[in-house]
Amino acid sequence: MLATFWDLHSGNGVRLYDRVIRKGLAKAAGGPYLWRRVDGASCRQAEGLSPCLGRAFCWSASNHAAGSNAGKKSRFGKPFMQHSPKEFKKPPVLERADGRPRQVGFELEFSGLSLEQTVAAVRDSLDAKPTESTAAESRMDVDGLGEFSVEIDWNFLKRLASERAENVDDREWLETLSKVAAVVVPVEVVCPPIAITDLGCLHPMIEALRKAGAVGTDESFIAAYGVHINPEIPKLDAATLDSYLKAFALLQWWLVEAHEVDTTRQISPYIDLYGEAYLKRVLARQSPSLDDIASDYLEYNPTRNRALDLLPLLAEIDAAKVQRIVKDPKIKARPTFHYRMPNCHIERPDWSLATSWNKWCVVEELSQRPKDIEHLTDSFLELERPVLGINRNTWVEFVSKWLTDQELV
Repeated sequence: MLATFWDLHSGNGVRLYDRVIRKGLAKAAGGPYLWRRVDGASCRQAEGLSPCLGRAFCWSASNHAAGSNAGKKSRFGKPFMQHSPKEFKKPPVLERADGRPRQVGFELEFSGLSLEQTVAAVRDSLDAKPTESTAAESRMDVDGLGEFSVEIDWNFLKRLASERAENVDDREWLETLSKVAAVVVPVEVVCPPIAITDLGCLHPMIEALRKAGAVGTDESFIAAYGVHINPEIPKLDAATLDSYLKAFALLQWWLVEAHEVDTTRQISPYIDLYGEAYLKRVLARQSPSLDDIASDYLEYNPTRNRALDLLPLLAEIDAAKVQRIVKDPKIKARPTFHYRMPNCHIERPDWSLATSWNKWCVVEELSQRPKDIEHLTDSFLELERPVLGINRNTWVEFVSKWLTDQELV
């Protein structure tokens, strides 16, 4: 059924975008599969959903089958290259400066499963051994990989669950709250850092979650479900960091198209793009120091809510400097990028974590091509128009053709 998002604050029945409503959402909300039909401009709330959400989900009388985006063309006419969903591309640099394998951590958000169902899928697919759990979070150890965490992505519930885990009455109440929370907040699986060459070991987990009923980005009206990728930087020095930043600055608009980033996620505050002023600042810099890079970033991006969040990496370099500007306890220092742009389409049989990773690898490739970065930077800055700035569509079309010509996509 085609779903329509209606604004009850204003009383206006304005369709923002369509989604496929699955029966599981109504069931999770505590009611039968009953949805009220839209009658003209009026909209009645779907049974089972809490009115405190301030929104209602209604449906119009059209059947709609959800399909894959495989082979879908970009708005510039050419299809994005479709890699096998099982094949993780290998970037040019597979080792750190000390010779150890580079690692990548993944975080994926989805709904459709309870905490217990998610834990069971991860445990059974990876032969994981549970280590600790509350009503909101569970941790498991996988031999040879490390600790996996499954949690309801709601800090309030996690804190209560931790504080009241010993009280039986409180545990029962928290378990009920956990089930309710699953309607409006995602379940999140956080993977340990894994060597880039070993990422294929995650395929069984994704298959198990999909078969269990996990659903991703397309299924949420109010949550921006996605995949977070945390690639380790090959070398923690200014030249390496600057090359990655320049590569991303040149590609960020193209990446929105390549990932086909969902409208819900684009309008959310969680994956804001770098502003054009910062892009030009990054591209104009010559041989900046680590302190220069950090100072510029914190001036233009004093928040975690960026498609490429550098705060964890900058905190690894100088935690005190970061905390002076961004007082957020969620910032955890680590020598990795925090890439938050990709959708999570775990319900699609042709999707895997490699789908998201392989697009990030275009940044990896470009970061190792200093002459190409210089050429693209000149081309980017030449498109500057007085007052109007750089035309985004023109640049995406240009860089898309260049990447195709260079066989990078």
